[in-house]
Amino acid sequence: MNALIKLELTRALRNKKFLFFSVLYPSLLFLIFGGSAGANEKVSGSGLTVATYLMVSMASFGALTAVLMGNSERIAKERESGWVRQLRLTTLPGRGYVLAKTAGAAVVSLPSIIVVFLVAAAVKDVRLDAWQWLALTGVIWAGSLVFAALGVAIGYLATGDAVRPITMIIYFGLSLLGGLWMPSTTFPQWLQDIAKWLPTHAYAAVGRAIEQSQAPTAQDIAILAVSFVLFAGGAAWLYRKDTLKA
Repeated sequence: MNALIKLELTRALRNKKFLFFSVLYPSLLFLIFGGSAGANEKVSGSGLTVATYLMVSMASFGALTAVLMGNSERIAKERESGWVRQLRLTTLPGRGYVLAKTAGAAVVSLPSIIVVFLVAAAVKDVRLDAWQWLALTGVIWAGSLVFAALGVAIGYLATGDAVRPITMIIYFGLSLLGGLWMPSTTFPQWLQDIAKWLPTHAYAAVGRAIEQSQAPTAQDIAILAVSFVLFAGGAAWLYRKDTLKA
């Protein structure tokens, strides 16, 4: 399994388009969205400055991009090409393939988080305590596993032709409605009521709680935990179903 993880990392690092969208694109969006905001301008209802609010949003968005887009399309294409079928002829267990995909995507997501943090500190003068930087990195990185599991599930659910549009709809829907591109407080009330139950909303909310030196709410933790169980369970079921069809 270690050899497969190394292979996944090598392939991801060679994909310049993937690296741009997962590592550099979130930082560019951070600069665009927060470029005109003043240093002390705050997001209504959050108590955070625009820069600190957007920093967590874009770091979460970058990690989401790396694990969701990277996993779903690659798995669907490997299924169609017969690569997954060939791996089943080796001693690699099924869970090893899924774990390798998840681990590979999670490692690639770490640079996207760090780059956003560096840009926020250098360009927008975001200042936090050392423990907050470490906690934010760990929480956002660990939370990306929720969406890595979703990416695996989509990869086994969709065909090679259908996987991209399906992934894009889910990707943009979760990003927009989850408040990663703009504060969910700007939404109509009925949309805010929906957004607060989305895993992306909870994902960013945990990071913002750390920025405010507060403990994450039980609801946000529960949403992420339940989402992970559902996505990982769905991925496991779809993998077994795909194995039976092979």
